[in-house]
Amino acid sequence: MAELVLKDGSKKVFADGISLYDAAKELSNSLAKKVLVAKVNGDVTDLRETIVDGSTVEFLTFDAQEGKDTLRHTASHIMAQAVQRLFKDVKLAIGPSIENGFYYDLDAPFAFTPEDLAEIEGEMRKICKEKLKLERFELPREEALKFMEEREEPYKVELINDLPADAHISFYKQGEFVDLCAGPHLDSTGRIKGNAIKLTACNAAYWRGDSNRQTLQRIYGVAFPKKEELDAYLKEREEALKRDH
Repeated sequence: MAELVLKDGSKKVFADGISLYDAAKELSNSLAKKVLVAKVNGDVTDLRETIVDGSTVEFLTFDAQEGKDTLRHTASHIMAQAVQRLFKDVKLAIGPSIENGFYYDLDAPFAFTPEDLAEIEGEMRKICKEKLKLERFELPREEALKFMEEREEPYKVELINDLPADAHISFYKQGEFVDLCAGPHLDSTGRIKGNAIKLTACNAAYWRGDSNRQTLQRIYGVAFPKKEELDAYLKEREEALKRDH
């Protein structure tokens, strides 16, 4: 058996070897529906990780900043996967969560149009419905470099080369899509509702913020747990834009 210390200081005992998600489910079905990520001994961790006896665990929902970041970071991976399904020659740069949303920097041999964004959004909704499992794995440096070279992802190769010698080089896989990423992420693309995602803009961005480097395209988006929250955000944004004029 393994004992966890919860946020309120209470202690709960669980079977050895169960995941953090299953531990949350044992605590409460309603918590399991809302939990997105866990903080274990102060570090934000995927829910698929196995519990460790004696750990202090806080289960985080979208109400917590780490929950928001995890959902939106996963949405950025879903967007990149949708882009590469639709446009085969696009190369991936980086795709973090940001305040109020996420973006992904992409190297494409054409400019994305509003029609392209609508098509990408539609493909994202399909990927959410596919409920693809997100799986984390690590590779030694040489294998990681070879892996990204074979996938013809030069920006990822550069990022791996710049990692410190002792870095854990981790990737996340969902279906046919794999990205170099430290995480954490949701456990499934199905944890995001396709109707609660919106792509909002596409702007030019320099690779690594350096005006001497490649000009990339940065697609911005927002994601929420529910469509109603997305609608409220978009309405608020529209009203703010009207006030600014």
